[in-house]
Amino acid sequence: MKVDDFDYVLPEELIAQEAVEPRDSSRLLVMDRKSGCLTHSIFRQLGEYLQPGDLLVLNETKVLPARIYAHRSGGGVVELLLLKATGLNTWQTLVRPGNKALPGRVLYFDLPDVWAEILDTAEEGTRIIQFHYQGDFFDLLDRLGTMPLPPYIKKPLTDQNRYQPVYAKERGSAAAPTAGLHFTSELLRRLPEEYGVNICKILLHVGLGTFRPVKTDTVENHHMHSEFYRLSPEAAAQINRVRKAGGRIIAVGTTSVRTLETLAHDDGTICPGEGWTDIFVYPGYRFKIVDGMVTNFHLPKSTLIMLVSAFAGRENVLNAYRIAVEKKYRFFSFGDAMFIV
Repeated sequence: MKVDDFDYVLPEELIAQEAVEPRDSSRLLVMDRKSGCLTHSIFRQLGEYLQPGDLLVLNETKVLPARIYAHRSGGGVVELLLLKATGLNTWQTLVRPGNKALPGRVLYFDLPDVWAEILDTAEEGTRIIQFHYQGDFFDLLDRLGTMPLPPYIKKPLTDQNRYQPVYAKERGSAAAPTAGLHFTSELLRRLPEEYGVNICKILLHVGLGTFRPVKTDTVENHHMHSEFYRLSPEAAAQINRVRKAGGRIIAVGTTSVRTLETLAHDDGTICPGEGWTDIFVYPGYRFKIVDGMVTNFHLPKSTLIMLVSAFAGRENVLNAYRIAVEKKYRFFSFGDAMFIV
């Protein structure tokens, strides 16, 4: 299967540079994946397309202010993007410029008594960096770091919380699970009360794969990077109850899809657990537990559009994207949403 099969033309002006206000005023393109039929709506009306007894599965990861600027011991500034913790005070990190980030180099920051050492080179040119500091590391990040917005967003982020879902809880991601950005606290209250929709939380920390394009010509040759996930016993029991009662499992975002499909059994049941997943979902994959998906519009030739195509069919997805372009939907992280069922 060719990576080019998942390409499409997107005018640059449709790449959203900021989030809409309020969050749930974004547009919603609803797709029936069996027929390919499309309906245009608004995100706050999501409940009208759900059924009583459905279960929305939200990823409660919280984005770290993971972009930090440091000074090299020999002079010059480097940009660090923390990807995942690898040990005590050590992180796998993207460093720019990489040719100046050699093992043994010392980095300094705009805070006293804070420094770091580059320990080693890791996969795909990333670096393992050890930080030296006093106090709590996450408090330090709040003082040093900024939100790691994708490179296609050129406008500065004035409110750091706009790159977090309102339900974000556990810090650890290098990027937001962007399908969750559309929910407001009010919508999350209304869905159970007015529509009888259940809600549960899972965890997947978004990591390196979000920042790496597919570099192979064929889909099957691409390697996914692993990301940490956790599904609690309570959430697993809730999912199994909903399945047994005939309710649908609606994953909010591709990160929720990947977590659920990692842990699900072939019979549609799921067990709790935590660990690292490198599951790669592309057309031909047989879904075990996910019945519906809330997702954003994704980059051409990305693993995310491949996952959505596996769920809804490549032709259906590319047709939906073509129509979304015609109707001037907003694309990518701060863009509009789809609901596919």
